[in-house]
Amino acid sequence: MTSTRPRTHPRVPAAPAPALGTATERLEGRDKVTGAARYATELARTPPDCAYAWPVPATIARGRVTAVDTAAALALPGTLAVLTPDTAPRLGEADDPTLAVLQDATVPHRGWYVALAVAETLEDARAAAAAVHVTYATEPHDVTLTPGHPDAYRPEEAGGQPARRERGDAEEAFAAAPVRVDATYRVPPLHNHPMEPHAAYARWDGEGAGAHLTVYDSSQGANPVRTALARLFRLPKDRVTVVSEHVGGGFGSKGTPRPHVVLAAMAARHTGRPVKLALPRKDLATVVGHRAPTIQRVRLGADRDGTLISLSHEVTAHTSRVKEFVEYGAVPARVMYASRHSLTDHHVVRLDVPSPSWMRAPGEAPGMYALESAMDELAGALGLDPVELRLRNEPATEPDSGLPFSSRNLVACLREGARRFGWSDRDPRPGVRREGTLLTGTGVAAATYPVLVSPSTATATARHDGGYDVRVNATDIGTGARTVLAQIAADALGAPLASVHIGIGSTRLPYAPLAGGSSGTASWGWAVHRACTRLAERLAHRVGPLPAEGLSASADTTEEAEETPPFARHAFGAHFAEVQVDTGTGEVRVRRLLGVYAAGRILNPRTARSQLVGGMVMGLGMALTEHSTVDPAFGDFAERDLASYHVPSHADVPDIDAHWVEEHDTHLNPMGSKGIGEIGIVGTPAAIGNALHHATGVRFRELPLTPDRVLPALA
Repeated sequence: MTSTRPRTHPRVPAAPAPALGTATERLEGRDKVTGAARYATELARTPPDCAYAWPVPATIARGRVTAVDTAAALALPGTLAVLTPDTAPRLGEADDPTLAVLQDATVPHRGWYVALAVAETLEDARAAAAAVHVTYATEPHDVTLTPGHPDAYRPEEAGGQPARRERGDAEEAFAAAPVRVDATYRVPPLHNHPMEPHAAYARWDGEGAGAHLTVYDSSQGANPVRTALARLFRLPKDRVTVVSEHVGGGFGSKGTPRPHVVLAAMAARHTGRPVKLALPRKDLATVVGHRAPTIQRVRLGADRDGTLISLSHEVTAHTSRVKEFVEYGAVPARVMYASRHSLTDHHVVRLDVPSPSWMRAPGEAPGMYALESAMDELAGALGLDPVELRLRNEPATEPDSGLPFSSRNLVACLREGARRFGWSDRDPRPGVRREGTLLTGTGVAAATYPVLVSPSTATATARHDGGYDVRVNATDIGTGARTVLAQIAADALGAPLASVHIGIGSTRLPYAPLAGGSSGTASWGWAVHRACTRLAERLAHRVGPLPAEGLSASADTTEEAEETPPFARHAFGAHFAEVQVDTGTGEVRVRRLLGVYAAGRILNPRTARSQLVGGMVMGLGMALTEHSTVDPAFGDFAERDLASYHVPSHADVPDIDAHWVEEHDTHLNPMGSKGIGEIGIVGTPAAIGNALHHATGVRFRELPLTPDRVLPALA
């Protein structure tokens, strides 16, 4: 009897051990540590006629440029050109006003670029920029966010949701609550400071209607950069190529196109030569976004058993006069705890400051610091364990929308974290654990981050040599995305991981969204999984040799990704911290830091732990060391480099660990994964702040918790 089953193609061997779920090392790890991985301005072969550019920032807080004297700069050896608002190429209309550089004489804030020097070498360009003399007409400015600022207004949206949401009557319920907390918390401006500064290489090929622009950019998404450049330079998208193969971090600041890539393209067009431009680190604070400062009032009203009756969270932040950006810190309060009455609201104040933008866990990081600090204060007022208070207010459905959760394992995270941390041995009394001049305390905070997904496409091709080419315009900003996508592909193909080659980071590849919102792996991986599954099916049913070009399959997840899910989808976590405070100096040190997360299926434990721990370290910096100050007289950020803007070092965290609970969620994507890039930062600052209160008995409501703030309070 002859079998009717399709003959399995000889290319499809018995399925190897699954790649997903294994702690695979980064595929590009060796390239990075040996220098073989090339970043935006590190071309393997820099053209001999490549020029270099250096920007000239405005030195006034607000006003207009009245004259730009370039004579001294142009007289210097090696200077090729100085672009000014009068001489720079005219751009098309910008969707993002921050990209309309050198188009008019307006100076909306200090640090806005007013000229660009282009020269034969980097040193020549820097010298030429220093020789440019700019004259200004100044105007009155306001750069200070204050409570009750007269220009505060409610925006239409905050984080894609209505700026104000209310259930019941939060004001009346709060007034009637037996136990109340009413506190205001402050978070200062914060800066992203990726290891690789924003940099680009731009080259024009051809003339007139046939001109083609090629850009190598340090970006979290090549497609948005291509879209912006095509619009600004009035080109069809197919005549713009953007490559972002290796990116040295971004933390949100490279999530949208920034002025450097526009300036590089302008300089290349003006000079007719390829141009490299890497922004000086001192400029990053003013031109690539920052976390806006926030003033947050949280009011919690509860019954004496700890059941929340009323929850109000009101956030005020600054934005710029160039474009509106809303730090949506009250949005997490719509997700976290059950309460019959709720009010969440946002206001912003337009000031003469640089435009704020995305920074790791925008909204959630500052918002959860305030909410989780207030929950700790409420636990103290009730005489209730802080973990138990959170357990008693666990909602059955998402409080604001009423939707069922696709999965919610915050309770499991709190209980597992408490077990691992030894929480049951904690003396709840504040200020009692003393060793000489050192006070020790422990604290807890919860964390959440939404599950986001965007449409993506991908292709997979089987080669004659037994390998596979998987192509998707994803961006690996240091997260390990390249490796995890290869693991997804290998499992979907039933092939060894070593047989899969992943192509990412170029607009020559199939369309994919940017790396942001902890949505990259879910978005790209969905398309990769589908393309590889389809290819595996074609191979299994194929008889005979492969065609000359190999055998391919493609996928487009637009329809599924754009569907409105009938579930509330979020990752959750619990953070535990132990701190030690020197009562003689006011210095706060973290002794232990633990995070336990529920984030769907963990696709690669090695890269996942790296992301979670990295987020926690960034949260430690937010709590203890990182801050920026807007000088009210000069309108400038005073802390503009890593000598004055202090990020944590290895010595700052003696013991830090991340774990996760098993979570199986079938309402996400084929992999069952949630994003993990941002949740690590979300609860860490509050856990540290709550631990400091437990150590000292003093409640601090403004970050960071630096000695100059802590010591006077202890005295």
